[in-house]
Amino acid sequence: MKIAVLASLIASAAAFVPAQQKAISSTAINALSDMPGATMPWKGFDPLGLATLGSESTLAWFRASELKHSRVAMVATTGYLVQAAGCHFPGMLSHDVSFESLSTMKPFDAWTAVPSEGQAQIIGTIFLAEIISESKGVHYTKGGPMTTIVFPPIDFSSVDADKMKSKQDSELNNGRLAMIAIMSFVAAANIPGSVPLLDGNPMF
Repeated sequence: MKIAVLASLIASAAAFVPAQQKAISSTAINALSDMPGATMPWKGFDPLGLATLGSESTLAWFRASELKHSRVAMVATTGYLVQAAGCHFPGMLSHDVSFESLSTMKPFDAWTAVPSEGQAQIIGTIFLAEIISESKGVHYTKGGPMTTIVFPPIDFSSVDADKMKSKQDSELNNGRLAMIAIMSFVAAANIPGSVPLLDGNPMF
């Protein structure tokens, strides 16, 4: 009798699990569709179901990560293209390294040529910006706003909501393209022939 009662209780509890998981999945998908960046032609594109992993805080963390990586990729892609075009600052980076000499190198070689003190300053600045952006007010995983640009600080509070949504969509879509671009640049620079369109380019 006890075994039968226990079995019925387990079966009753198990009956609620799929429904609960379905509800969480549905809520996550709806939340994803309402977030900036959910644009055509693949609105709510999430083939791996990452939006259904964890809670709303997890989804917010994923979005913040995508946003940060998008911004970094856009800066990296622009920097790579500027470097490849031979544009550079005047003068010397250090007592024995000029900006002009760096402009003649591939970006990864140029990074290696930067003195260790300069590399430390760059990495330290990035670390400081990350700390500042993660320490502002209520954290985004707890319902706070997404991370903003640390420098220069820009106030978007007066921007129309619809216009702001359009700009956020553009930022994320451009960032996604930039992530693909910089990954292609990195592949082309390290694996000859991996990106046919860049094959033979002296900067890759």
